Amino acid sequence: MKFLQTLSVARRTIFLSLGFMLVLSVVRLITNANDITSSGTISSTMRVATPILLAGLAGLWAERVGIVNIGIEGMMIIGTWFGGYGAWKWGSWAGIALAIIAGSLVGLLHALATVRFNVNHVVSGIAINILAAGATEYLSIIFFKGQKGGGESQSPTGKGGYGEFDMPFLTGGRVGSWRSPDILGWIERKHDLPLLPDLAGFARGLLSDVYVPTLLAIALVPLTGYILWRTRFGLRLRSSGESPQAGESLGVPINRLRYQAMAVSGGLAGFAGAYLSCVFTSTYRQGQTGGQGYIGLATTIFGNWNPFGVLRGAILFGFPTALKFRDEKNVPALLLVVAIVLVVVAIISFTRQKQILAMGLLFGSALSATTYLLVDEVPQEFVAATPYIVTILVLVGAQQQLRPPAHAGAAYRAGENH
Repeated sequence: MKFLQTLSVARRTIFLSLGFMLVLSVVRLITNANDITSSGTISSTMRVATPILLAGLAGLWAERVGIVNIGIEGMMIIGTWFGGYGAWKWGSWAGIALAIIAGSLVGLLHALATVRFNVNHVVSGIAINILAAGATEYLSIIFFKGQKGGGESQSPTGKGGYGEFDMPFLTGGRVGSWRSPDILGWIERKHDLPLLPDLAGFARGLLSDVYVPTLLAIALVPLTGYILWRTRFGLRLRSSGESPQAGESLGVPINRLRYQAMAVSGGLAGFAGAYLSCVFTSTYRQGQTGGQGYIGLATTIFGNWNPFGVLRGAILFGFPTALKFRDEKNVPALLLVVAIVLVVVAIISFTRQKQILAMGLLFGSALSATTYLLVDEVPQEFVAATPYIVTILVLVGAQQQLRPPAHAGAAYRAGENH
């Protein structure tokens, strides 16, 4: 395991990703569950994971500046409503833009409460969640009730589309009116080969039938990393979350940075909500977020407050759900995947002298493998709980490597002696 520690973050990510793809390939060959690495599953995973990814990035921007944003769920709710309203009136892209603006305003409201009036961050976030649920219900009665296709709990169907993307030659995208060859699709159908069709399916899933808003969300991951870790603004912003006193002593405008970061955080959460109402369904529905704001906050922690880690966490949550949507018969293969992953993590734990944790992981692996051998159909409750179970296990195993911003959630008033 010292080998991994010598690698850069990018190379380590590539190495671990290839290792996980190898596990999936082995399971595919053993179980004949071809859909677990198919391009359709990967494409569906990215669609399911996109709102979670955006919510996780919202939490990242907030906590890196020192504010715990429990109100992501409420900001997403606001985003779903304004996204549905904008899509109904002017089209999907207008709905997304309107949701981002509305989410940013709610983010500024959270900043006003926590920065100006020093309200407890958790209390302010919970208040925003409650107010958002009530406000959107009230607004629906005013604007949607009595409209064709609308009502007290949903908006009329939105106008226009959001666009899809297919890469020419690699995934059969069109060049004018001519449909180009589908090279990756041809490789993906070679199911008797190990790893190669799985990599082709993964690449094809990222490059075919992809929603343009999904591509924008993915592009925000490296953009966030660049801004926060490669710019002067990002350095100052992170200093606000690590040691605002030290930053203030060097002339960093802590309060202004927190307002700016919370506007970005709220905008990202609003975008996440609009994705649900403008892209997924083209209609706002009450309760549409389904707690995904809280899941996004969990991916912030899971990703160790790093944008690429947040992306991995979002995919982890989205993959089982996407596989269920594709073909429930392939879901039991996840049990075997979990068993193998737990064995690998247990070996790593043994090398780090964490014998008790390793024994627990081996027990979980044996339980998962036994369940796979004895059960023909996996209950849907288990499928829904799989990403949460895996996340808990990973968090337990990696708790020593997790390091939140030192001042996230702590009370702070600029200009005072601390």
